[in-house]
Amino acid sequence: MAGSPKVFVARRIPEDGIEPILAACDARVWEDDLPPPRAALLEAIRGCDGVLTLLTDKVDDEFLDAAGAQLKVVSNYAVGFDNIDVPAVTRRGIPAGNTPGVLTETTADLAFALLMAAARRLPEGDRYVRAGNWKTWGPLLLLGPDVHGATIGIVGFGRIGQAMAKRARGFGMTVLYHDVHRADAAVEAEHDATFLPLEELLPRSDFVTLHVNLTDQTKGLMNAEKLGWMKPTAVLVNTSRGPVVDGAALATALKAGTIFAAGLDVTDPEPIPMDHPLVGLDNCLIVPHIASASRATRGKMAEMAAANLLAGVRGERLPTPVNPEVYDRA
Repeated sequence: MAGSPKVFVARRIPEDGIEPILAACDARVWEDDLPPPRAALLEAIRGCDGVLTLLTDKVDDEFLDAAGAQLKVVSNYAVGFDNIDVPAVTRRGIPAGNTPGVLTETTADLAFALLMAAARRLPEGDRYVRAGNWKTWGPLLLLGPDVHGATIGIVGFGRIGQAMAKRARGFGMTVLYHDVHRADAAVEAEHDATFLPLEELLPRSDFVTLHVNLTDQTKGLMNAEKLGWMKPTAVLVNTSRGPVVDGAALATALKAGTIFAAGLDVTDPEPIPMDHPLVGLDNCLIVPHIASASRATRGKMAEMAAANLLAGVRGERLPTPVNPEVYDRA
């Protein structure tokens, strides 16, 4: 509509977010299921006042130059924002927003589902039946570790890590955790959780679940050495970011029986190539980055992303900025 802020939405998001954007802005929405190719993205954002991005859209100096000096806001439809060069947008005085808090419980649900499915070999069992191999009940068929009463090692004890601890306690599990910042005593007591360094947590855990941000320190955190610290009966779950795990090292560990199984919501790269060694392994369960994929959660994420976008194009403070320091600039 004439005179309205010009915005680009880099993928169709739930109507909870699209409707208010279309009502208030001159908006173009990328309708394809796949993300816009880089050249198409840079062309689409030219002259925009605001852009709603996804994790697949790299926001860097090239992006910002292509958009132009009038760009007022970048709103990320995600909790994570490692696709955004935060110093670059901050230098230009552009606030960037994300959707924190909303997907904590939904992500923990999926992480625990992966944990249970990998342990009890559910995908293998499903394939076994569909292949016509189920001839009788067998005493040794598809054996796996118990979940109840086991020890879980939670790496990253923020909101999602603590939500995992809550679920683990419901299964009578012993909760160990590691984080760069130790939780206070009240949080540890609430979750009956014990802090340990990784070199102690990994050998003691029957299940290891990753809930860390992707940083220079966490990239490749689970490498061949640390996988070697785990039990041969242990299960690794990753719903954080793909590069936190060395995929080649994980494939080697799974093939060699260094660990029992893995459940992955994220990979490096994404999507994972079909010739990647992890894809052909029966003891590696991989799903396509669906940790937040409940209708309610994705709808709330859309609302939050739209609220950030609309606030930004109106010159108002974003409800959830990742770089609040931009508002302190003179």
